[in-house]
Amino acid sequence: MKQKVILITGGSSGLGKSIGIFLKDKGYIVYGTSRNPERYTDFNSFELLQLDVANIDSVNTAITYIEQKHGAIDILINNAGAGITGPIEEIPEEEILKNFTTNYFGPINVSKAVIPGMRKQGSGLIINVTSIAGYMGLPYRGIYSASKAALSITTEAWRMELKDFGIQMTNVAPGDFATNIAAGRYHAPVVKDSPYAAPYSRTLEQMDAHVDSGEDPLLMAKAIFEVIETSKPKVDYRIGAFLQKFSITLKKILPSRLYEKMLLNHYKL
Repeated sequence: MKQKVILITGGSSGLGKSIGIFLKDKGYIVYGTSRNPERYTDFNSFELLQLDVANIDSVNTAITYIEQKHGAIDILINNAGAGITGPIEEIPEEEILKNFTTNYFGPINVSKAVIPGMRKQGSGLIINVTSIAGYMGLPYRGIYSASKAALSITTEAWRMELKDFGIQMTNVAPGDFATNIAAGRYHAPVVKDSPYAAPYSRTLEQMDAHVDSGEDPLLMAKAIFEVIETSKPKVDYRIGAFLQKFSITLKKILPSRLYEKMLLNHYKL
């Protein structure tokens, strides 16, 4: 039986690296990507390709390289993403655009590049890694929540457009995991004289603490493997701590003002 070929964007560290190592151990051919793979000279977990999701030429170069070696990509995991925090009023417009370019337009760019090959072979799976934060507007994470929500909704629509070609698409939304994502976030600075200074500073500390005490990335890797092994993936999956997943259910059943009050109490705002 032919080994399936997997491409994971953002595979040099964090969740992407953990997923790649796990899937390679399961017998898949795994390629990861990084905007700057030369920084990872000691990386030997799987082959790491240069790919910037915001640069169409680099996307096409990486996809062509894999397709010339293997014929097609069987599974794409759109994992590359970027965090962003801050009062929406104070986040520079260019940082908002940059975040949407990575978290939303990037996965679309890479998906568009692999779909023709998948359609030609009559099969394929695209997994979009979103976030539990995309199911709710979180204070001082509003832009991040919005970018992940946009990708989740796009996944719902796109999977229906692709079904006639044998291509499946799904959304996997993780909660907080113990990775280095906090270090890579864009943090709007805490401005001393800002009206948001005190609440934003407290919320920022709480967010970083949640990541530090987050779930083991192996949990996400196992969940992705189960999705891959499923013949008919669902529209979406939520992976993480029980309370984080349950918060999505609460949003559906609680009055909106009560749910908002719950979030305010959680963040001590």
